[in-house]
Amino acid sequence: MTEQELHDWLRLSATPGLGNTTIRRLLARFGLPADVLAQTSAALESCITPAQARALHHPSPELQALQAATWAWLTSAPTPLQRHVLTLGDADYPASLLETADPPVLLYITGHARWFGAQGLAWPHRALAVVGSRNPTPQGALHARAFAQTLARQGVTVVSGLALGIDAAAHAGALEAATDTQPATIAVIGTGIDRVYPRANHPLAAQISEQGWIVSEYHLGTPPLAQNFPKRNRLIAGLASGTLVVEAATASGSLVTARLASEQGREVFAIPGSIHAPQSKGCHALIRQGAKLVESVEDILEELPALGGAAARAPAAEPAPAAAPGAAASNDQHEDQGLLQALGFDPVDLDSLCSRTGIDIASLQIQLLELELQGQVARLPGGLFQRLAAG
Repeated sequence: MTEQELHDWLRLSATPGLGNTTIRRLLARFGLPADVLAQTSAALESCITPAQARALHHPSPELQALQAATWAWLTSAPTPLQRHVLTLGDADYPASLLETADPPVLLYITGHARWFGAQGLAWPHRALAVVGSRNPTPQGALHARAFAQTLARQGVTVVSGLALGIDAAAHAGALEAATDTQPATIAVIGTGIDRVYPRANHPLAAQISEQGWIVSEYHLGTPPLAQNFPKRNRLIAGLASGTLVVEAATASGSLVTARLASEQGREVFAIPGSIHAPQSKGCHALIRQGAKLVESVEDILEELPALGGAAARAPAAEPAPAAAPGAAASNDQHEDQGLLQALGFDPVDLDSLCSRTGIDIASLQIQLLELELQGQVARLPGGLFQRLAAG
């Protein structure tokens, strides 16, 4: 688009008091933003309130700064990245979002130049949202990473929200299987696209820009406001054929994403977990409400043929090396296996382990440390331990 066209879209979308629904009504009535802005107050008031019409005709001083900053951002992408601002009227606007109840008026996008060809933006046809708790169990984070990696290997783009926890693990897993054929992952963020939140995910965001896309509906400079994150979840659900919830507490924003996906006619999947883990209660509630219980990527691909590809299970743990013929397993191996069996897969404290195994506390701590270093056990807050299985 030209600089003037961008200015017109920004003036329309950044006017206080005008939401997506009102703006779409104005566009449907009068045409392009330039046509809307050319209307008299009386004509505008056939669609909007007098206060909204006055705000549209008297833009704030901050608008000019936003227009200049956005044009500079759009035209100064560092090679090999590209930046785009899509509007509702663009041919490149994702069709899957147009099918939702509240498509954003503008979409800001950044990514590697390979995804922006002469034919426009190649939105992936095969995409799955993977979301979950910001404070997952170690097992939940492993599941998210492994499922996302396997999905990406099947040519499925993983969509998530760049939050800590499950989102970050899902993005990271997809990036591990990135190819040059399509974006490995799409991060839909709840701030302006010139900001990364949380700051700890700056390196991850840089990787996503290289191997996928970052997408936002919010104007440049928009800070991390609490009300924007639930709202952006409708885009996460809308860009995908279905949503997989890995772990979620009963008040998790991930359940909002799942609900929005269901309302949009998309499939919802949930991974079950421990009955004692708060992070599993949201998934169990979704399963009771009709979400498909998932144990492997194959369960998702069977339900969503549109994702295509040969079904493949999530990576399993590497089998332990077989003992040499005639050789007996060491006492250490026997002790480790016995302790792992006593641990189970639920978080457990030292006193309970001591009761289950008959091993004294000091010896237990040594064995648990060794298993922790081997990646078979995780130490949790509150003095708890949890056995880890392959994702």
